[in-house]
Amino acid sequence: MLVSSVASMQPRKPNQGAMADLFKTLSKAARLVRKGRPMSALFAMQGGLKPPAPVKTRSPKAPRRPGAKPEAVRQMRPAPGTFGTHEFDCKDGKISFRLYTPRGSKRRSLPLVVMLHGCSQTASDFATGTGMNALADELGCLVLYPQQSQRANLARCWNWHRPRNQTRGEGEPALIAALVRHVLAIAAGNPKRVFIAGISAGGSAAAIIGSAYPDVFTAVGVHSGVARGTIRTLPSALAAMRGEGRARSSGRAARPLPTIVLHGDKDRVVHPSNAAGFLDTLERSQPGPLVSRTYCGKSGKGRDFTRKVYRSSGGNILLEDWTIHGSGHEWSGGSAFASYTDPLGPDASREMMRFFLSQRRAS
Repeated sequence: MLVSSVASMQPRKPNQGAMADLFKTLSKAARLVRKGRPMSALFAMQGGLKPPAPVKTRSPKAPRRPGAKPEAVRQMRPAPGTFGTHEFDCKDGKISFRLYTPRGSKRRSLPLVVMLHGCSQTASDFATGTGMNALADELGCLVLYPQQSQRANLARCWNWHRPRNQTRGEGEPALIAALVRHVLAIAAGNPKRVFIAGISAGGSAAAIIGSAYPDVFTAVGVHSGVARGTIRTLPSALAAMRGEGRARSSGRAARPLPTIVLHGDKDRVVHPSNAAGFLDTLERSQPGPLVSRTYCGKSGKGRDFTRKVYRSSGGNILLEDWTIHGSGHEWSGGSAFASYTDPLGPDASREMMRFFLSQRRAS
């Protein structure tokens, strides 16, 4: 350190070329003075004593890491505790959404939970009712609340019964999948740990979207919804909701993602018999022998429930089916300060998060 300090204080040796130019300038100025042209001599001195123009050099570009995003795509994750309102526009449509970023998590890559509200609800109402943001702080995950527009459906229902909203690459499934990819990019989400859940029309849509994009989602949660099947019209959807015919189809089904289903046995909007459609879909996918176990319990506020767990022969949980006894068309364990909630029931949000975070993306 001492040698470096002394060296920096020593005067630099003048450049020989610069000294030669300075001598020529002074000689020229002297000749102009002798000829009686002092102003010309002054201009010559000013021009010759200007410092040389700096040479522009380009700093070498750092090599881009494999898979690194361009500068235009890279953005900062929203601040912890942020619950922002945003708009997303792509070739599949336009949608507004709310995004919650948890407090306190030190994870560099956060799991993402997508929450689809029911009819007549908003993203904010659903967030309040489910209490999912508080769980996000506790467990360390992002929560995305897409909001259906009244242009798409006057009652803000997801249009799960329409054929174009039931397949990959079209309609609402394509729009939600594109939104998820966008949020993963702007909020540093973990693309291997993305989950989707919803209630009523949102639950039915979640089952369809998870099935259409098994490469995007890892597990599905359905509260008071209808299983995907042969429904293609509004009348057939209403019939299934009344319990006049479950959504079912013959033949082999594609293997569903791991799914947790909750349904009140006093539901007067979506008949409780629809919950059996999820087991029917699983069995038609021919997963091999299923090992089932039934648990009975009571919530801290007095609601009885029955929980059935279906595992593969290898021990992987494929389906959890919860029946909330005495509950209606409501989010079990939800806040009384929002619509369609049953504060007396077991905590559906916590049970879904337990189920989700135990899952790993299949290879």
